[in-house]
Amino acid sequence: MMNLFPKTHIDFLKYRKVYFSLFAAVLVAGVICFWTKGFNMGIDFTGGTMVQVKFNAPVEMSQVREALAQTGANSELQSYGDNTFAVSEKSTEQEVGVVQARIEKALDTLKVPYEVEQTNSVGPAVGESMTERALWAILLSLVFIIIYVAFRFSNILWGVSGVVALFHDLFLMAVAFSITGREIDLVVVAAFLTVAGFSINDTIVIFDRMRENIRLHPKMSFGELINLSINETLSRTVITTLTVIFALVVLYVFGGEVINSFAFAMLIGCISGVYSTIALTTPLVYTWSHGQLTESSNPNKPATKQNVDAFIKKQQTAKPQGKTVTKIKRSRRNKH
Repeated sequence: MMNLFPKTHIDFLKYRKVYFSLFAAVLVAGVICFWTKGFNMGIDFTGGTMVQVKFNAPVEMSQVREALAQTGANSELQSYGDNTFAVSEKSTEQEVGVVQARIEKALDTLKVPYEVEQTNSVGPAVGESMTERALWAILLSLVFIIIYVAFRFSNILWGVSGVVALFHDLFLMAVAFSITGREIDLVVVAAFLTVAGFSINDTIVIFDRMRENIRLHPKMSFGELINLSINETLSRTVITTLTVIFALVVLYVFGGEVINSFAFAMLIGCISGVYSTIALTTPLVYTWSHGQLTESSNPNKPATKQNVDAFIKKQQTAKPQGKTVTKIKRSRRNKH
């Protein structure tokens, strides 16, 4: 495997209190931001008007977007190919006619014949349903991630700590969208779920290395073992993340307005995901376990006097069966 860095010996757990303090500061700042600025929810969640038109001659999407920008309204444009476009704006059911007239007036400036194929209105009830489904999708993904990690590593604390880090990533993405005023639509929700999968994958890589090192170094302290595992996977983490970030930067700069918010969300989430895996997941595991390995985490833990005594006591109190009974009785007779 390619190593970007020489062998490192960074004590990541040393600064865990700083990490936790930064996490608390992000939570407080985020709540204040949500309270004061709120979110710019898209038509998928608030409701609005969608006008689908088809031009009789080829028209560039940039020309249509420029014409719509002259109206001063915040319009979303989507191309369906074959010179067909869908223009959406936030509005109430009573404003459908006004929105359609404004869109048609803007498209008339292109001097290209077109026809309106359909006009649809998305009511607030549909928007509330979409909001509820989006929240359920995110919450259920977090719950199943806890179950998966807890089952795979036989320790629910590892699963919960991984989801706390995921919550940090998604929360930071939400803060970024609140501060910038970017619109949140279903595409952005897809970015949130994608970041959750990306971040937990990085966490599982470190957890796997921790489990492997538990077997290779049974006498090593838990703190040293965590630091060793993070340092051994550091090059892999940085290389994987940089590869994804390079692709997202290209999408953000050259991908156009349609996927710009998606790329923006992914950039924030991927960078945050690397930080949270190192600065939150493993420090939380260490803190919640009080710096000690549990039996489920260390299958090759050396036997102690307490474990041996407990095993002997269990064997003595157990009811003998089969041939063992015969041997025990004979030994007693011989003894007397």
